[in-house]
Amino acid sequence: MFDFDATLPLMALQFLLLAALLNAIFYKPMTKVLDDRDNYIRTNNLEAGERLAKAERLTKEYEQQLGDARRQSQATVEAALAEAKKITAEKIAEAQKEAQAQREQASVEIEQQKQEAMRSLEQQVDALSRQILEKLLGPTSLVR
Repeated sequence: MFDFDATLPLMALQFLLLAALLNAIFYKPMTKVLDDRDNYIRTNNLEAGERLAKAERLTKEYEQQLGDARRQSQATVEAALAEAKKITAEKIAEAQKEAQAQREQASVEIEQQKQEAMRSLEQQVDALSRQILEKLLGPTSLVR
């Protein structure tokens, strides 16, 4: 079936030349492209991991800064509310003092007006009493 004459070494030589030629022309460039692609993917994965870690770190920092800002704003709001309550209490106390002073002043004025009205009424009562006496007794009896 097979003839092992001089064609066998020639076929072996052709096979080795074809393998060397395919290796030089096809396999080496293809393995180089595959290795380059593998390095590119590996590099991109490493960079993506670094970027992800950096993004997570920045997110934590921003969340911490946001929390600090919220706490500061809450403290500022509470301080402003406390100040507003203090000012309101002071204004209310001042208004109450002023109202009390006005009530006292009004009470004094009412008492003065009452005294004046009483004096005026006494004078009018005296005058009316004299007029009544004059009419009843006559004008001569009152002169003494």
